[in-house]
Amino acid sequence: MMSVTPIPALSDNYIWLLRQDNSQSVCVVDPGEAAPVIEFLERESLTLSCILITHHHHDHTGGLAELIKRYAPHVIGPANPEIKGIDETVGDGDEVRIMGRLFDVMATPGHTLDHISYFTAGIPALLFCGDTLFCAGCGRLFEGTPEQMYTALKKIAELPEDTLVFAAHEYTQANLTFARAADPENEDVKHALQECDKARALDRPTLPSTIGRELKINPYLRVGTDSVRQAAGTQGVNNDDLATFTTLREWKNRF
Repeated sequence: MMSVTPIPALSDNYIWLLRQDNSQSVCVVDPGEAAPVIEFLERESLTLSCILITHHHHDHTGGLAELIKRYAPHVIGPANPEIKGIDETVGDGDEVRIMGRLFDVMATPGHTLDHISYFTAGIPALLFCGDTLFCAGCGRLFEGTPEQMYTALKKIAELPEDTLVFAAHEYTQANLTFARAADPENEDVKHALQECDKARALDRPTLPSTIGRELKINPYLRVGTDSVRQAAGTQGVNNDDLATFTTLREWKNRF
């Protein structure tokens, strides 16, 4: 059984640590800084054998150099020369074996052009989606287009509903506050925000989510519903889900 443990980093990042059964060899995803990873590994007497990278932003790669120097792990990531230390470049449709499990690589551009996500089927199914899909939200469009992000989210939304979603940031509270405005008739959003507020008051992570839960509470995955379209002011605009998504993402930027 593969376990996944959050290592809090920077102001609101999670570095996810993957461990198979009781193996002392582990993998981490998107180490934005090295210190918390080293502290965790040393405390638990673990060895870092692999690193997965989703995209080039510094808060996802900032710890690479120090971790490579200390542990010499195998680093897997997108084909982007801005990321120093990649041993194996991967893209859409590729497969990688991590901790004994086969992961599918999915191109998920929008937040950045090089963004990829990692999905493994099984019990449980796991998705590491960086800054593409958040709980109740999605990443800002720094490099890609609304169409690219919308297409990426549709691809993710087709994964099994019991898939655990490991996003890279603790943005749930802010995202649900926006979702309440963007999907005001949604009782699932109201309940999720109450649960989120309780968890954050206790300094507990709100992740992982699941695909099934996101389909109920994430306005960017609900752009075809009347409630979201009415809130976005796109009801009757060519019945266009992409137009609704674009409006929501721009609204969130100002929210």
